[in-house]
Amino acid sequence: MSGLKDPRVLFAAERTLLAWNRTSLSLIAFGFVVERAGKLVRAISPGIIGPDQLAAMFWLGLAFIMLGAITSAYSARQYAIVLKTLTPDEFPPGYTAKWGLVVNLAVAALGVILALALWHWRLH
Repeated sequence: MSGLKDPRVLFAAERTLLAWNRTSLSLIAFGFVVERAGKLVRAISPGIIGPDQLAAMFWLGLAFIMLGAITSAYSARQYAIVLKTLTPDEFPPGYTAKWGLVVNLAVAALGVILALALWHWRLH
């Protein structure tokens, strides 16, 4: 509990959440690019990349996507913990502080769905 009775505490926590949201989105995007880069290189120059390198790029990309999803979910959890410690005086009237939580959880869920879809398409 901060005890400051100042909405800036809430906004600082929200800015931190949004910074983690950008980080997790960047990790997911980077993972997708890594995963697809192997296929692109193979399509442009078939002899340059072998099946082992293609598999390594796939798993590395999937690892970055899952790291982004986990980062998003964990930062949402941390933000929810911080919200519970704030007093009603630290929330501006009519301000809904839960939207950042919802967005981070959606990014986490969509990151997992992306990883599962890429893994499924690889099998077929």
